[in-house]
Amino acid sequence: MKQKKIILTVINDLTYDQRMQRICTCLAANGYTPLLVGRRLKNSKPLSKKTYQQKRIRCIFNKGKLFYLEYNIRLFFYLLFKKYDLVCGIDLDTILPAFWTSKIKGKICIYDAHEYFSEVPEVVSRPKVKRFWEWVAQHTIPKIPNCYTVCESLAEVFESRYGTPFEVIRNVPFTKPKQIDLHPKEGKKIILYQGALNEGRGIESSILAMQYIEDMELWLVGEGDLSSILRALAKENNLSNKVKFLGYKKPNELDKITPKAWLGLNLLENKSLNYYYSLANKFFDYIQFGIPSLNMNFPEYQKIISDFPVGLLLNTLDPKEIADLINHLANDEKQYTELQNECISAATHFNWEKEQQKLIRFYKKIK
Repeated sequence: MKQKKIILTVINDLTYDQRMQRICTCLAANGYTPLLVGRRLKNSKPLSKKTYQQKRIRCIFNKGKLFYLEYNIRLFFYLLFKKYDLVCGIDLDTILPAFWTSKIKGKICIYDAHEYFSEVPEVVSRPKVKRFWEWVAQHTIPKIPNCYTVCESLAEVFESRYGTPFEVIRNVPFTKPKQIDLHPKEGKKIILYQGALNEGRGIESSILAMQYIEDMELWLVGEGDLSSILRALAKENNLSNKVKFLGYKKPNELDKITPKAWLGLNLLENKSLNYYYSLANKFFDYIQFGIPSLNMNFPEYQKIISDFPVGLLLNTLDPKEIADLINHLANDEKQYTELQNECISAATHFNWEKEQQKLIRFYKKIK
């Protein structure tokens, strides 16, 4: 049987995109020839060898409207002259080239909604930009019968809004080797945040909460739009000895850092529907390593924590309230151990070995 060629398009660098690495590896092992296309930056590291092909597009512009325009034009012509059987646009910022070239070539287009793109904080605060991305969504999604997203809440919203069905394929990691000490870690406890240092992630509040927390360190793994601002915030509040910026880390490096944590942070401002309906991959990463987490009291976390109490829920991002909850957990060894046990149980349920079966079924039914 001839293997189907599928091109998957993202707008980010490919080095740190664990989600797309898992998806492409799965497709390569199940009768497809995937090609993952992304963006090349000045500081991009060499791509490691994978079981699928990779391509990075270099742009003259690297931010703003001109970047999005240039990247989409370059991606359009790349897809137009590249042979494929299926093309999968990941999020609205790459769906137009995927959709238009599929129509021109008579091929199948798939939409992968990693987030509620027209409702991300950077878009919601800019009415003209928001209207443009909503136009993109209305122009494409209702005409694409094969769509999937990362959680039930988003699937329900998208189906209601665009009238096309969405499968749910969660962004969960592979099962991690378990070497978990079912007791609070001794010595200085590590509070871990992993992900982009961007607006609305509650990072400012997390840093300021360290004013009320002793014998702990906050480790921030990643970089982003707020990198310099957050470093300045820690310094201005004399918290440099408590807040450590570890920068970008590759997946294999992150796997060595995460087990050292005592608590994981997954905090978001309730300032956009994208955040409100989110189900972050870091939430599942913490679970896999047996690390309880502090999360927002949003729908997806409510659902999972009601079945698997793997962490605590927070209603506000007040630094004092964050600190109080963390200090309370540090003084309650019994509760902490119970949360760890729930993580171990949940890890057998939320893992890529199980979730990828849904991805395989989704693609196999596309004719």
